[in-house]
Amino acid sequence: MGLARDERKKLSDLFVQVGPDAPTLCSPWTTKDLAAHLVVREHRLDALPGIRLKALAGHTKKVQDSYAAKPWTELVNLVRQGPPLYSPFRLADEPANSGEFFIHHEDVRRAQEGWEPRPPDPARDAKLWKALAFTSKFAYRRSPVGVVFRRPDGQSITVKQGPTPVVVTGEVGELVLLGSGRKAVRVEFDGDPEAVAAVRGLDTAL
Repeated sequence: MGLARDERKKLSDLFVQVGPDAPTLCSPWTTKDLAAHLVVREHRLDALPGIRLKALAGHTKKVQDSYAAKPWTELVNLVRQGPPLYSPFRLADEPANSGEFFIHHEDVRRAQEGWEPRPPDPARDAKLWKALAFTSKFAYRRSPVGVVFRRPDGQSITVKQGPTPVVVTGEVGELVLLGSGRKAVRVEFDGDPEAVAAVRGLDTAL
């Protein structure tokens, strides 16, 4: 099973477990809002641009709200089934959805009390690390200082070239979540205090 399919299944199972009104890290979205977002992204190409473009966000919100109003079991099944045949995500499920579903799975997991990071997984982490080399550079493009992501095994990515570099150390999944703007992560920052404060204060949400 590929990473995207694996994370999709785990997230769908977690949706069933916590119900439609559980919190997520994508506040103020609840689980039903997050599930509706995932369905809109894969099923409604007309509403897809509004996820990123503010000028079109009104239409996307109306479509998303209509999905959020569906019975919970039906909505979760739409997430679980994946993109329809006409969706471009059908052909590009792994590259397009691996990070998306990993992050949103953690958005639900880490919004619950008592969460802990999942153990490292070599196969999962290899795929996330490969994608992180691109996504992290985009996320930190506005950093006023240098940024380096480092794994506990010593492997590293120079995320942003710049003065007084800050080294951020953590497991691959933690770095992926940090680079997507999540704060509920277990990482360590090392560097000049002012540079660290600048990196911590960046909005890296993708």
